[in-house]
Amino acid sequence: MTSFHDVLQAQKRILSFVHRTPVFTSATVDKLTGRKVFFKAEHLQKTGAFKARGAINAILSLKEKNPKVPGVVTHSSGNHGMAVAWAAQITGMNAVVVVPNNTPAIKAKAIEDYGAELVYCEPSPQSRIETCKALSEKRNLTIIPPYDHYDVIAGQGTIAMELMEQVPELDAILVPISGGGMTSGIAIAAKYMKPSIKVFAVEPKGKDLEKCLCAGERLWPNPPRFVNTIAEGIRTQQVGMLTFPILKELVEKEVFTVTDDEMIQTMKFAMQRMKFVIEASSAAGVAAVISEKMKEMDPAIKNIGVILCGGNVDLDNLPWQAS
Repeated sequence: MTSFHDVLQAQKRILSFVHRTPVFTSATVDKLTGRKVFFKAEHLQKTGAFKARGAINAILSLKEKNPKVPGVVTHSSGNHGMAVAWAAQITGMNAVVVVPNNTPAIKAKAIEDYGAELVYCEPSPQSRIETCKALSEKRNLTIIPPYDHYDVIAGQGTIAMELMEQVPELDAILVPISGGGMTSGIAIAAKYMKPSIKVFAVEPKGKDLEKCLCAGERLWPNPPRFVNTIAEGIRTQQVGMLTFPILKELVEKEVFTVTDDEMIQTMKFAMQRMKFVIEASSAAGVAAVISEKMKEMDPAIKNIGVILCGGNVDLDNLPWQAS
């Protein structure tokens, strides 16, 4: 399991490559929730998402172990692919990125702009994994998974290190979850720095993470599938084999579940009232913190951090235009 020491090492490794993202507040959100809410602006991170942290940490760590590594390959819904392409470019490494053929055009173009080779596959988790594995074997490329990788998890944990330094009085953190790399990393760092803090996952409807956490086992069907959601960044139903034990140990069993309509309305709210351009995956966290469920939570949870995980919005295909 990734440790807090690994997160510390990741922070030292990536410090000169990534932004220390700011924290914002909103009087409107505080009034809606009756609590103090702090938004960690990872939508302002390199490549427009938190994924840059895990990608650059994994690639730098790989190069430390094998300076002559010929290149890397990954599969992604977009943000991780962009991050790997960027990290490979600035470290002088070749990269291939496998994406589903329905990936938003803005993300696909950005991957190519960062110099990576783009390979399309069918829009299913299995196709992504199989295509990536085949390319790795054929070209001798090292796979950098989007979440199920200890260096990736440690890199994402640096978000919590910064946030806890910026807002030490936090009582809870809400984290949008897909495969669980960011949620796991944040939980490792935050719980080490402040054992009493609560880390809550925020999922799209259909993921059913709470049932699995309560049961203490992976109850999802095989093969892995995508949840039917507008939030392509968090549409993976199953969390990772490496991330699930961390989630089971450190993350609250109670999960916030949000619908597509809630994410759409919250994207609009964030743009109009908070002046944030965030993608649906980020809107999930905002929707959770202003939800009725949050209003019913323990009043002792007074200070809440929300991770704005990405801002790569396809402005030509906004989700409410298709709804």
